[in-house]
Amino acid sequence: MKACFMTDVGKVRSNNEDSGGIFRNKSKQVLAVVADGMGGHAGGEIASQLATQIVQDKWEKTEVFQTAANIEQWISETVSEANQIVYKESKEKADLEGMGTTLVLAACMEEFITVAHIGDSRCYLSNEGGLKQLTEDHSLVNELLRAGQISPDDAAYHPRKNVVSRALGTDKAVKTDIQTIGWEYGDKILLCSDGLTDKVHADELAEFLGKDEAISEIGEQLVDLANGRGGEDNISLAIVHYDWTARAGENE
Repeated sequence: MKACFMTDVGKVRSNNEDSGGIFRNKSKQVLAVVADGMGGHAGGEIASQLATQIVQDKWEKTEVFQTAANIEQWISETVSEANQIVYKESKEKADLEGMGTTLVLAACMEEFITVAHIGDSRCYLSNEGGLKQLTEDHSLVNELLRAGQISPDDAAYHPRKNVVSRALGTDKAVKTDIQTIGWEYGDKILLCSDGLTDKVHADELAEFLGKDEAISEIGEQLVDLANGRGGEDNISLAIVHYDWTARAGENE
């Protein structure tokens, strides 16, 4: 399968608080990660990088996963460890107090993908049936929307739309939403921070992911589109394409 990751500081901010990457274990199984940090002068940047590094280090040491149950357990334990480390750092260093990060990751096997997330960074599945959002935002606005207190139009322009209700590293323990679904040859998944989804609508994401182009080119086009519409936030994305023509371990 082919995979790519890219991150861009955007057009307004001076530093990039996003992190992530495409990582492979000893059996070349793919793990895609996107993290969007928050808090303090440098806290967000440190939180997202620290969480990503912990996940990467542990993934690259694993041999092979054959069942969804094993992957789900690994994810739960790894994210819990990352949460504890980021939380500990935030408590021990005054300039990092309150830091945290969103986290969305996808472990991509031949027969299934296992997706986990905390916060409002998202994962989408693109296939012949269209585009499906696999994750549900852990955010204040989404809670208001689910409760019927605001409309979808209100949610799109709510002044607190970027306030997350759950983040990695802000509390001693955190709940991670984990799911496993099947996928097939030709399918693509997109992981991204809200710097992309705040600027690019779901129908546009579906159009771009449906293109018969290299996923690296699609990713660059999406980043350019978000920047062209203001780029007020950092923009990060990872795309994995279940392409039967790709050799094991191949990146774009």
